Amino acid sequence: MRSPRIVLALLLIGGIASSQSPVPTKALESTGPTVSQVLDRQLANLEHEFVPAAEALADDTFNFAPTTGEFKGVKTFAQQVRHVAADNYLFAAGIAGEKAPVDLGGENGPEALKTKADIVKYLKDSFTYAHKAFGGITDANATAFIPTPWGQGTTTRLGLASLTVAHGFDHYGQMAVYLRMNGVIPPASRK
Repeated sequence: MRSPRIVLALLLIGGIASSQSPVPTKALESTGPTVSQVLDRQLANLEHEFVPAAEALADDTFNFAPTTGEFKGVKTFAQQVRHVAADNYLFAAGIAGEKAPVDLGGENGPEALKTKADIVKYLKDSFTYAHKAFGGITDANATAFIPTPWGQGTTTRLGLASLTVAHGFDHYGQMAVYLRMNGVIPPASRK
């Protein structure tokens, strides 16, 4: 098993390498960033790209899903956003060791959220909750085994934090395709 310091170094290198536009963070300690700070920086980078992408599609096309080619049965744009927000809450609740504070709905998030405004608010609130949970990750608890939030097996806080970011960027890539199919350049790609 790798030491937490090696894992921290790998995460820091990965976070720097994957960041297109750094998001300012609080001043780091003179000894270097904490595990929590590194993970929170990665979450902030995701939020910095994902939220503007969610906001970029017009209300009247927010439920867009491609129908030609190999897109049969894919999530709509709105479902992508709700899904990521719901999973942000799920993964963050697992990190914090508590029950999610909101309705997670099914695979596509809460069906009760219909309007772009309601869905984007749910998304933004999910990032606020995730930042709070990431703030509770320490060198001492990052790699301790905890129950998975989906109820099968165990994981670690570090694993859930990494999953949160990777999962969000996976869906961001799909959303970027949807945006371009609707003539919208993703905000992160604009010069």
